[in-house]
Parts: sequence; structure tokens; C-alpha cells
Amino acid sequence: MNFSDWLTYIQQRTETVLQTVLPAANLAPGRLHEAMRYAALGGGKRVRALLVHATGSSFTHARPEQLDRAACAVELIHAYSLIHDDLPCMDDDKLRRGKPTVHVEFDEATALLAGDALQTLAFQALADYPVCTTAAGQIETIQLLAQAAGSQGMAGGQAIDIASAGREITREELEFMHVRKTGALIRAAVLIGARAGEGVNDDRRRRLDQYAKRIGLLYQVVDDILDAASDTATLGKTAGKDASHGKPTYVSLLGLPDARRFAEDLLAEAHEALTPLGERAKRLHELADFISNRAF
Repeated sequence: MNFSDWLTYIQQRTETVLQTVLPAANLAPGRLHEAMRYAALGGGKRVRALLVHATGSSFTHARPEQLDRAACAVELIHAYSLIHDDLPCMDDDKLRRGKPTVHVEFDEATALLAGDALQTLAFQALADYPVCTTAAGQIETIQLLAQAAGSQGMAGGQAIDIASAGREITREELEFMHVRKTGALIRAAVLIGARAGEGVNDDRRRRLDQYAKRIGLLYQVVDDILDAASDTATLGKTAGKDASHGKPTYVSLLGLPDARRFAEDLLAEAHEALTPLGERAKRLHELADFISNRAF
């Protein structure tokens, strides 16, 4: 299967699993379940799910059903984070994935609760299905997801992002923020994929972790470039939002040409981390290119 066909196949597979895991809209409380499905289904590139599948299928020989459930859990956390990120008390955005944000389509209270429920559903999705062959492995996947979503991961990165609005920060501070806000969940997707099934040995895990850290930061640099250089229709969300809110970005700190060069460096480092893993890492190489090519 070529990369384009594989991409579509995994995206569709993930959508199907999410439809099954999410509560039905006609199940009480219906409005909450409708909002959860609205947020999680029918959009997005599913990069995190793709990373789970690419890692697990290439290195752990995990069953597709095990990877489906792990990918679903990561995507549910991502969907919850987007709902909360868009709320008026955060970024106050009106558009996400080309449609009104959840608090606009429903209301703020429903959006807040939908995000909360998606977060807890992610852990239920992992707890309900044997993603790993051992109990210790199963617990580790839950730990990886919790750490990525918590105060030392995504939530902490968002807190730093809010505190940084309107002030100048250093490149080191910006990286510290985005390693958590964006990079933590992308890294978790790779590491959970590497832990599925029987898991990988320590050497391969280190290589995959190096790769994951590079593409996690790459994803954010590319997002900053797109926010500055693309329009709203292309992005499916409000263009120029970070600049209008006075938020520091790689473009505002480095300028657009240097931000693009930094993205190229991160991509090269991601590929280099995978080199010792040989042909098995083909899909991960392709996904790194896929993430990068959005900005070029």
C-alpha cells in the first residue's frame, strides 16, 4: 500500500473506531453526547492516530485492533484539548476544522463538559481493551497518556502559553512551552504505539523517542508558519490568531525564513534518528515529511 492509500485507510479506520467508542447521540444526556461526537468525528488529519499505527505495526507486531484502541484514546485527548483551547477563557476561537467551534455550535457549558467527558473516555478506551500483552504494559500506556495530558505536558504547556501572551520570551522558553503544549501528545502517540503488543526493546525506544521529540516540535513550528502565511479557508481555523492575541510564535521570534529553516532542521533530525532502524521506519519517515510539507 502506498503512503497516500495507507493514510486514507488509517484515517477511515480511526473514524470508524471513534464512532463505536463514543456514546450515541440519542443516549441521555443527548446534547452532551452530540457535542462529543461533533468535536471528535468528521475532521482532522489524525496525525496522532497515524503515528500510533505506523510505530506499532512496524515495530511491535501489535494487532490492528490493539492499535485502533490506542489511536482512539490519543485522538480523544486531542479532541478534548481543542474544545478547551477554543473556549472564550482560552483562545476564544470561532472556527475549528472548517466548522463552528463546539462552544459556538452548542454553548460554553456544554463545550466544557464535552471536553471533560472526552478526556475521561480516552482512559476508559485504554482500560477496556488489552492494547498490550501484559498488565504492566497496559498500565504504562495509561501512564504515558496521562503524563502527556497533564501539568507537565499539554495542560502545563497551555498554562505557559496563556502566561506568555503579550510579553517577549526567549527561544528556549518558547521551546519549553511547545514541547509540552503540542509535542507531548505527539510523543505519547509514538511511545504508546511502541509499547503496544509486546513492545520494543530499549534501543529502539530511545530512537523512536528522539524521533518523536523532533516531530512534536516540528508540528508546532509548521503550525506557526501556517498561522502566519495561510488564510482561514485553507487552515479551517482562524488565520493570524496568535499574532492578534499577542502570543509568541516561532515566526514572531525568528521571522518566517528562519522559522522555515528551523523546520527543515527538525525534519532532518527526525529522519536521522530513524536511520538505524532501517526499512521498518518507512512509514514514520513518510509521516515526518507529511507534517513538514504542510508549510512548504
